[in-house]
Amino acid sequence: MQEISGAVQEGAQAYLNRQYTIIAAVAVPLAIVLWLLQDYKTAIGFVIGGFLSGATGFIGMNVSVRANTRVAEAARGGVPPALDVAFKAGSVTGLLVVGLALLGVAGYYGVLIITGSTDKEAVDALIGLGFGGSLISVFARLGGGIFTKAADVGADLVGKVEAGIPEDDPRNPAVIADNVGDNVGDCAGMAADLFETYAVTSVAVMLLGVLTFTSDYAREVAIFPLIIGGVAILASIIGALSVRTKTDKVEGALYVGMIVSGVISIAAFYPITDWLMSEPLRLGFASTAADAVSVTDLWLCAVIGVAVTALLFVITDYYTSTRFRPVKTIARASETGHATNIIQGLAQGYQATAAPALVLALAILGANELAGIYGIAIAVMAQLSLCGLIVALDAFGPVTDNAGGIAEMADLPEEVRNVTDPLDAVGNTTKAVTKGYAIGSAALAALVLFAAFKSELAEEAPAGFDLNGLFNLTSPDVLIGLIIGGMMVYLFMALSIEAVGRAGGQVVEQVRKQFKEHPGIMDGTEKPEYGETVSIVTLAAQKEMIAPALIPIVVPVVVGLLSVDALGGLLIGVIVVGLFAAISMTAGGGAWDNAKKLIEDGAHGGKGSEAHAASVTGDTVGDPYKDTAGPAINPMIKVANIVAILIIPIVHF
Repeated sequence: MQEISGAVQEGAQAYLNRQYTIIAAVAVPLAIVLWLLQDYKTAIGFVIGGFLSGATGFIGMNVSVRANTRVAEAARGGVPPALDVAFKAGSVTGLLVVGLALLGVAGYYGVLIITGSTDKEAVDALIGLGFGGSLISVFARLGGGIFTKAADVGADLVGKVEAGIPEDDPRNPAVIADNVGDNVGDCAGMAADLFETYAVTSVAVMLLGVLTFTSDYAREVAIFPLIIGGVAILASIIGALSVRTKTDKVEGALYVGMIVSGVISIAAFYPITDWLMSEPLRLGFASTAADAVSVTDLWLCAVIGVAVTALLFVITDYYTSTRFRPVKTIARASETGHATNIIQGLAQGYQATAAPALVLALAILGANELAGIYGIAIAVMAQLSLCGLIVALDAFGPVTDNAGGIAEMADLPEEVRNVTDPLDAVGNTTKAVTKGYAIGSAALAALVLFAAFKSELAEEAPAGFDLNGLFNLTSPDVLIGLIIGGMMVYLFMALSIEAVGRAGGQVVEQVRKQFKEHPGIMDGTEKPEYGETVSIVTLAAQKEMIAPALIPIVVPVVVGLLSVDALGGLLIGVIVVGLFAAISMTAGGGAWDNAKKLIEDGAHGGKGSEAHAASVTGDTVGDPYKDTAGPAINPMIKVANIVAILIIPIVHF
């Protein structure tokens, strides 16, 4: 087990080292441009954000690849000890995400204030920190997603479909690359994604608060979202300690932790809001509706944010869990072939967008009625307050997945696999659920960023410029921007999925070649060359991630230089189209994956049946949907919005 785990560790370390070297080569010139375009404080913030985001993924991945063997060993004692080890490993990553994000934002803000910056100057410099986190996140999500799915597709197509061997059979040359991919995609990639969402949202709420309230209360308003985050970390720790089970019911134990954290957070938010915000709301609100907003209104906005998290969890669980109708209909459709499996999977993915969209729309409406755009900002911050526990649920997935692979490759007793398999199935659902959460928070965070963009424009606009006429939907420039924004999302998706296809094709050729040239692999007399496959996927992922990652940086700059109205339209287009594309891809992909697992558990003919072959095809199509293109849209939306704020000094009014 240690030998197999060591190979996974080595592959993951080599991949991340290469990835961060490439990112550094892109980040250095961007830091220089930021220094020239904004100032040195923003450039330093950019470097801090990038470093902390990278560290989150790197440390989390290192814990994950060491925990997999321990979970496989703990599984000898049944579900409770295996769950305990796996969730503790995930909790390290989850608490790192919120801890480092809060440390970076609050720490750099404190340093800037101490060194003489005003609150507004300090918050402006923090936008650079958010951009650094976002840039790393796009590359980590894309590169990790391309790696994990190319390896997965290659391993499935040649191993399961052509050679007829099990998923984690040690004879498959792509099996170590597949396990490496679980960690660099679902652990390091998700950690970097939610780090930047957390950091960017904190900064956006701080910026919006400083712009919304009079300068007398800038300090209280700026630290308010940070203290919400700090208290929520304590709630997340208590929630994480509540995750335990004495039976085989894993999902219930995980969700108990979520409920405990949510309840404690809601209870703690009221005294914090009363302490920090009662006076600014009474005397410092720069809105005509000042007398209509109270501490209770702001607290209710926070409650709405936590409620959105709960509802997105329930909805995504419904569309991706083996217990409910959507996954069962895909599994049933597999009986009539590959095409009907694909058709049903696509339909369920599209259908899965309706309920989250309505939840987000109602949340925006409710928070706006209570406290305007600042109320929406507080709702988003409260939604992200549970981020630590949610990332823990996600990072739990690759640990259990790898533990199952190690159990099979190390030829552990069947009862061990009977423990790791149900844990892996739950991990699949929690990964899908956290992606739904990440997308919902990305859309709301982008809305807050867009509001901050408009407020910053008002400060930078030339004298005599009509701000009331900005982003009028009857303007051709705005319509052009909307179309380009939607185009960006689809172009980004196309390049991401193509990248998986090309890289996966290389893996298929490599595995076929090894089977052909070394026939002893199949009868166990020769060992496959795992390192060759890992190397091929690493090179392919690094090469393929650059073009799509540059889209949200380059396109807003070009459009902004032509027209500020078109840039505003572009941001709206990216948010709306990106939300629907990301939800449909992640929910559909998760449903395809669990439909395959449902059949492998014995439904509709079980393993080896025609329905199983069709479900493997559906899962293979869904892989780049749910683990590459879909999740990478989150940081892409926010990068476009942050770039728009940073280029305000050069946009064409």
